[in-house]
Amino acid sequence: MRLKNSISILLLFVVIFSTQTQAQLSVDADLRTRFEYRHGFNNLFPDNAEPAAFVAQRSRLNIGYQAEKLKIFVSLQDVSTWGDTRQILPIDGNDSFSLFQAWGQLFVNENLSVKVGRQVISYDDQRIFGGLDWAMQGRFHDAAIIKYKKEGLMADIGGAFSQENQSNEGNDFSIQGFFTYKSMQYGYLKKSWENSSASLLFLNTGFQKYTGTNNDEPDGVFYRQTAGSYFTFPIKKIKLSGNAYYQFGKADAVTDLSAYQLSLEGTYKSEKVLYGLGVEVLSGTDQAGDDKNKSFFPLYGTNHKFNGFMDYFYVGNHTNNVGLNDFYAKMIFTTGKKSNLLLKGHYFMANADLLGDEDKYLGTEIDVVFNQKLMKNVKLNIGYSHMFASESMGILKGRPDDNINNWGWVQLVINPNLFKTNFNKGNQ
Repeated sequence: MRLKNSISILLLFVVIFSTQTQAQLSVDADLRTRFEYRHGFNNLFPDNAEPAAFVAQRSRLNIGYQAEKLKIFVSLQDVSTWGDTRQILPIDGNDSFSLFQAWGQLFVNENLSVKVGRQVISYDDQRIFGGLDWAMQGRFHDAAIIKYKKEGLMADIGGAFSQENQSNEGNDFSIQGFFTYKSMQYGYLKKSWENSSASLLFLNTGFQKYTGTNNDEPDGVFYRQTAGSYFTFPIKKIKLSGNAYYQFGKADAVTDLSAYQLSLEGTYKSEKVLYGLGVEVLSGTDQAGDDKNKSFFPLYGTNHKFNGFMDYFYVGNHTNNVGLNDFYAKMIFTTGKKSNLLLKGHYFMANADLLGDEDKYLGTEIDVVFNQKLMKNVKLNIGYSHMFASESMGILKGRPDDNINNWGWVQLVINPNLFKTNFNKGNQ
């Protein structure tokens, strides 16, 4: 997105704002700079290779407008790597500017509204739908949602229809992969009580089907369905949360799908330490083969949040594989008035059978994250992770399992409110 387009959007907000009798305008910044050292991040480190190191940056400007029956939100961002654009170029050679969000929400009454445009869709623990805020670019959907909310009850019905361009003929959609659907419809229902909640989700996603000798002839759409529930409730001082989802329909154009996900976590908080134990099971397909695909995939969630911060599973990988059984424990220490320290350990096993009756144990990961608030709207995060991979992990990933696999990062987040004002012509 060019700078002049960004200025045009800002001017549009000024015009809209000035014509309203009662409204609020807010502008916020989100500057995020992260240094990373990668030596086995996302995959086992190969032989005879050098580790990677870089600095990534998100520069995001959020503009929000709210009147009596209207909300508008626009988020402009530049996601770049330090040094990816040569100095003194007249334009950004990497085209790193983009429109992250741009939506309008119209209120029929205080309980019912319609939200249309490019937006983040996020529910519950973000396992199926999430904003993916860890990724500098985030995750958005071009969608329309009918929203209802009243007295602890909320219900959303949403949908999307994706095309690559504005064509006069045909509706073929050549962008492939589970992260990019041709069509999407979902329904979400949640009930909240004082200390607990329960929700139901049904999601239908359609993907372009291709046939022919070279698999390049469009032939309709195949669909995958995901249905399930998320819950939280306390038992005295212990908070329990969990979910259960089932996927069915088609795994691809010709293969039937039958897969499931289950998770349960319990946490206990003392004066200065939060303790947690949990397990997540994601079904997989035996490597020897099966008449159905039994591999669950969490689709549009914030997958970095789950199964270890080193992203060995379900972050652009581990699709249609042997699944995962993840047993984990965590402790969050309060180290000061404005700081805390997270220690988390994962024990990974394949859910389905590996070829040759190989051991299902895949490895153990240790994650350490320190968070410090430096001042108002400024915080520092420091993290280190280490993967102790097994021989089976090496077989699964097709890489050596005896190299050191670790990852370290330092992140500075600055997110102040730059401008906020209320406008009421009737009081002037």
